[in-house]
Amino acid sequence: MKKIITLLLILVLPTSIYCQGFSKVGTAAAQFLKIGVGARAMGMGETFAAVANDVTALYWNPAGITNLKSISVGVSHSQWFAEIYHNYAGMVIPLGEDDALGISATSLTTGEQEVTTVEQPDGTGVYYNVNDVAFGLTYARALTDRFSVGLTVKYIQQSAYNESANTVAIDLGTYLRTGFHNLVIAMCVSNFGGNMQLEGRDLIALADINKGISGEYNPDARLKTEPWSLPLNFRVGISMDIVGGKDPLIESGYHRFTMALDGNHPNDNNERVNIGGEYSWNETFFVRLGYKINYDIENWTFGTGLKINVGDQQVGFDYALVDYNYLGKVSRFSVELKF
Repeated sequence: MKKIITLLLILVLPTSIYCQGFSKVGTAAAQFLKIGVGARAMGMGETFAAVANDVTALYWNPAGITNLKSISVGVSHSQWFAEIYHNYAGMVIPLGEDDALGISATSLTTGEQEVTTVEQPDGTGVYYNVNDVAFGLTYARALTDRFSVGLTVKYIQQSAYNESANTVAIDLGTYLRTGFHNLVIAMCVSNFGGNMQLEGRDLIALADINKGISGEYNPDARLKTEPWSLPLNFRVGISMDIVGGKDPLIESGYHRFTMALDGNHPNDNNERVNIGGEYSWNETFFVRLGYKINYDIENWTFGTGLKINVGDQQVGFDYALVDYNYLGKVSRFSVELKF
């Protein structure tokens, strides 16, 4: 118990001292990479680094896919703010007792928007859209029966009208079973990679070298854009089965209650702490609750889920509701199929 208390203090301490630093909001590109995936993880307040036992582990902690012992496919969808849609799809393929391979795709897209100008404020008849996408390839290996590592290499692209930026990044995760009542300690570094710099034909403009000379040749000039780093994040998480599950503190045949806690250190904001829990009845019906500390407008999260067997396959349906205060509430839907 002393070790557990020490871990909790390590994770909570950054929040208690955050006011001594300063926020660096707006200093990183590809902000869509910070939007969590999967209704289960979102319902638990994004405390999933040390849980990481479904297909969304590809996002939260790539080392966790060694927990999956059968081929799993999952998708997630939510309507973000202002008619923006966030989608995720992933697949995990076990390669044996110790190895697993995964692929994933994440997108943040808008519908078509009409271009407006000062001269034509009601629209020009030309339409554009904005698309952010990330494709990842993951490999994980259990080095021992208690310790696993995982690596994701991903391609990231952002595009807006005729401009786009792209780069490559990696996620690196670890997953450690301590052997004490299924206490798990996990760590993950996300979005470690290159910079994003917009390029495109709309950045080419005619340059008037000397406005005092009429009839001169106006050469093409390229507007300069600056490179921006990715939203690097270091996440540490712990989880434990309090009731039921594997080696719990309180034995139960039909009930399980798992507690989890994640601490996050992003490169463009203050440190944050997430607390969450999941109650399960017979591993069929689930209720989830989470709370986020040191977020601007996010606090409580709620979720529920259902797993049913269809032939030899298991299908899971999950729903999460996240309250963004005055911005409104966002619903998240997920489906996972295990063969």
